[in-house]
Amino acid sequence: MPLLNYTTKVDIFTTIGQIQGILVKHGAKRIVQDYRGESVTALCFVIDTPIGEQAVRLPAKVKAVQDTLQKQKVKADYAQAERVAWRIVKDWVEAQMAILESGMVKLDQIFLPYIMDSDGRTVYELYESKQLLLSGGKE
Repeated sequence: MPLLNYTTKVDIFTTIGQIQGILVKHGAKRIVQDYRGESVTALCFVIDTPIGEQAVRLPAKVKAVQDTLQKQKVKADYAQAERVAWRIVKDWVEAQMAILESGMVKLDQIFLPYIMDSDGRTVYELYESKQLLLSGGKE
């Protein structure tokens, strides 16, 4: 089965606007867009957490989506992959906000992998580079 939203016709700026609206409704502040050339690569925003304001970088990895669509034999140029990537991000954010509204999680739990340090590296990037080591239950 092809990737979620693979037939979308919704332009990325409509989708990004929808994501921003969802985030603002749930407490996000100072939302900005990161660009590479004319493409939006991530939404960056600030959330309140128990330890103060934290910056979050929420990416859309268009190349990964395009590669997946090609593997699935779906004809999609970069622009279509970009539309699909941002729709997937929007759907993920909507689903996460439903879990938040249910009281099962906190906002900072949802975005923890995407929270940035003072150098702009995300928690996940620190973990991936072994700069944030978890013991895995071993001492």
